[in-house]
Amino acid sequence: MTTLVTGPGVGPLLRGWREQRRLSQLELAIRADSSARHISFVETGRSRPSEEMVLRLAEHLDVPVRERNALLLAAGYAPRYTETALDAPRMETLRKGIEQLLSGYDPYPALVVDGSYTVVAANEAIGRLLAGLPEHLLTPPVNVMRVTLHPEGLAPRIRNLREWRAHLLHQMERQIGLARSAALRALYEEVAAYPVPEAAADGEDGPGREDPEPYPYVALPLRIEHDGRVLSFVSSISTFNTPMDVTVAELAIETLLPADPATVAYLRASGSTP
Repeated sequence: MTTLVTGPGVGPLLRGWREQRRLSQLELAIRADSSARHISFVETGRSRPSEEMVLRLAEHLDVPVRERNALLLAAGYAPRYTETALDAPRMETLRKGIEQLLSGYDPYPALVVDGSYTVVAANEAIGRLLAGLPEHLLTPPVNVMRVTLHPEGLAPRIRNLREWRAHLLHQMERQIGLARSAALRALYEEVAAYPVPEAAADGEDGPGREDPEPYPYVALPLRIEHDGRVLSFVSSISTFNTPMDVTVAELAIETLLPADPATVAYLRASGSTP
């Protein structure tokens, strides 16, 4: 039986997500254990999907948790996922766990960012790595993309800046494709327009240049000048499994693992000073 609904409803939203994921109605139907006919009826507004079906389609379309609430509202249901401030009392256990994780990773750098790359927590190693940067980049809210790519930030210190910059911009492009965030798009346009330090652009000797890698790295390293030497790190990003809160869903923990023996030796010899 078909239930007629009025207004645009959830159909156009689901169709937009499906097209963005480049799935046919049949492919989505198979994944969601439905039929192409039912998917078509939902998208055109001829049928109102159940709450369970909205969530199932959102899952198979990899819709971000924040946008799943929007889909539910458009379909006439209450939001399923809360959005709790990280400093709220109910988040105390999570906060303490994050703090313990970051502290335990010292002397290696580690930080936590939200969906717009705003730093919400960091260990002392990160602070020392950023020492000497201008105050306007380190005044909260600190944005890791601005700090890294700004010509007054870390960019002039990064020895493989062109590669690392391309990696970060690609990472942002991929996230924009997933999240459809206007704020993230604005941030991308801002940092992509930052001028590249002349040494990196010209390939000359000096900070920011592209020089041969002295070690067979297993992943693209961040090679950064610090305290008169070059430190090399491999970045790893972790997120929370099956989050039930929008805030938690958008958190990402980034750890910088020393990428060569020289960096390990320096970090250990200097205690907790990167």
